[in-house]
Amino acid sequence: MAENKFPSEVIDLPSEGKLYPKEHPCSDGKIEIKYMTAKEEDILTSQNLIKKGVVIDRLMDSLILTPGVKSDDLILGDKNAVMVAARILAYGPEYVCDVVNPNTSETMNHTFNLADCPFKKLPEGITENKFEVDLPISKKKVTFKLLTGKEEIMINEELKASEKINAEVKPELTTRLRHTITSVDGDDSQATINSFVQNLLARDSMYLRKEIQKNSPDIELEQEIDIEGESVKVNIPMTVGFFWPDA
Repeated sequence: MAENKFPSEVIDLPSEGKLYPKEHPCSDGKIEIKYMTAKEEDILTSQNLIKKGVVIDRLMDSLILTPGVKSDDLILGDKNAVMVAARILAYGPEYVCDVVNPNTSETMNHTFNLADCPFKKLPEGITENKFEVDLPISKKKVTFKLLTGKEEIMINEELKASEKINAEVKPELTTRLRHTITSVDGDDSQATINSFVQNLLARDSMYLRKEIQKNSPDIELEQEIDIEGESVKVNIPMTVGFFWPDA
């Protein structure tokens, strides 16, 4: 417990800190968060923050105690892990929600244990936020990075600006790839990356996106549950009850 007026916990991150610079406070793979209080419940019920779509970010910023760290400094998988840990510390690991049977499409009520959600860790040998892939069709060698919350905000701002220019086509995929790719055949100039993304073959694009997903550390929000005597793997849905369970 930290020496402050709030009880807190130091939690592990799926990335193990390997994707942050050595001087980053989370480079040791850990982050300190405090237990939720009524103040944070006020944040969760703020209609203004909910409408702006920033309620979870504001909540996490209020809970993170590690000096110099905001939720937007974290890569997405680490951010997800902090969100789940915050929920467990606040209300316990039991999460009751409706799930859909993937075999029959019927809805049923189930209680998940969030503490049983494992980490999806980085592949062996990764020591920095730099990944390399050879594309199957163009044979280009591409390096890419995993994005932080701050970079995700930049992407969303670019997409909003693009809507004013062309409301018919939202360039979400190409915009995201422009921010994710760091070099093409050793050329790290933004002009080269932009041109490459615009002309990227669909098959190479799909392969690259799969590689990004495969290399992304995260917390696995899916579990096997028993449905009518059969073990079925389902995704854990993120509903309003995740941070505001029924009394």
